Amino acid sequence: MISRVKAAVTGLLGGSLSSKQSALPAPCTPEKEKETPSLPIAKPQPPCRPPFLKLSPEEFQKSGDHNARTVLTLQTPGELHWGAGYAEVINAGKSQHNEDQACCQFVIADDIDEKYNNLLGDQNLNTNLQSVCKVCDGVSFYYWALFDGHAGYGCALSASRLLHLHICDQLRDLVHILQQSTAAPLCLDPNTGTRTENISGASCHEITEPPMETAVRFHVEKQVFPESLVIGALENAFIQMDKQIERERISHSIEGGCCALVTVYLMGKLYVANAGDSRAIIIRQGKTIEMSHEFTPETERQRLQLLASLKPELLGNEFTCLEFPRRIQQKELKKRMLYRDHTMTGWAYKTIEEDDMKFPLIYGEGKKARVMATIGVTRGFGDHDLKVYNSDIYIKPFLSCSPEVKVYDLAAWDHNADDVMVMGTDGLWDVITDREVADIIHRVFASHGTDQPNRYNLAAQELVLRTRGVRKESSWRLPTGKLASLDDISVFVIPLAGHGR
Repeated sequence: MISRVKAAVTGLLGGSLSSKQSALPAPCTPEKEKETPSLPIAKPQPPCRPPFLKLSPEEFQKSGDHNARTVLTLQTPGELHWGAGYAEVINAGKSQHNEDQACCQFVIADDIDEKYNNLLGDQNLNTNLQSVCKVCDGVSFYYWALFDGHAGYGCALSASRLLHLHICDQLRDLVHILQQSTAAPLCLDPNTGTRTENISGASCHEITEPPMETAVRFHVEKQVFPESLVIGALENAFIQMDKQIERERISHSIEGGCCALVTVYLMGKLYVANAGDSRAIIIRQGKTIEMSHEFTPETERQRLQLLASLKPELLGNEFTCLEFPRRIQQKELKKRMLYRDHTMTGWAYKTIEEDDMKFPLIYGEGKKARVMATIGVTRGFGDHDLKVYNSDIYIKPFLSCSPEVKVYDLAAWDHNADDVMVMGTDGLWDVITDREVADIIHRVFASHGTDQPNRYNLAAQELVLRTRGVRKESSWRLPTGKLASLDDISVFVIPLAGHGR
């Protein structure tokens, strides 16, 4: 194990690496499936860029030049819903293709036809998915999404084409409830989940005593707000998307994994669902509001350690779930050293035992932190076959597809033309702060009046240009001279004025 991990860490601490995954040889191909494939091996999905960019074959070819790193943006102002802006650029050579994907849709959740159900059960990636959901009296939502792939673009591409359909599928069960609901809580039967009337206006938290001859049990009706139903629909949609990728990863040759950042506008509110290290912020009256936070080995240390302590077999007897300030050396056995486990946010001393000499579950710091010396994000889709290098230890049990969902009540605020939401993959946020993003957007807007239809697109383009930097000799540099982002960068700038009422 030591030599195995040593090879992984050597790549982790030096050389050119993906921001998500260490450069380990073929970590995603399980040995059993290579020996006895149950399905014909499918050809990988061809690489492509978001359809709304409308690239010609020549433009697509040029966009993949890692040396030029041409910034792509919308060709026509107002191309996206709400007049949102978008821009992207390929990485500086860490992967053959741009592994980011993006999607922007308007969907109405109602009864789903046979064509739709077939897509959720078995991908047909050549279908025009914009026409799948019926346009009729249902609950409509706007949808923007970014998918940051790693170890291949296949997972991000699949999610960009299908996740909004899973959201549609989850919301259609709520159509009648959401159409009738207000901000008041719903009284739901705890056994059936059906809505009940609360005519008296009393609290939904009512306890009814059973007859004396029966076993003692309590009947409780909980308060459930419409907002929480939408959050649950988004959470379930992410789970179903990940299950579909797991089912079809062989038959459709879906590569690697991806982080997912989704914004849904529904009934006056923005729902931001994040699984990974992409981020979204709202800029309102010049101030920034965080709408997501990054899920990394460091931010999710306690969750990962708890799982490892409950199921130590997942560690394959090769890793320890405890964290130490540094790797422990053999000569430090039986000496005291600082540590922490899943119950702790601070540090305490313990006497080093033989088991503590194993490689730590989480190793590295900042962007170099990895789970089992392999992957640098802890939430997202895919990675079902990912193993620790040269071992049979699967990493997927530690990776979650469940998003964190934050809600912004758009209807509660009067927004001006300079108020926006910025969604970006980690290629943007790695080299720039929230405040710097707000300042760049302010300067762009100051140069282009509110009557300029392309101002949001120009803002997205400027954010990508600034974080990509300029090529100087063999590297890309920011105006300050610091190293620029070498990752794929994708950005939405979504105006908030005129919506939500």
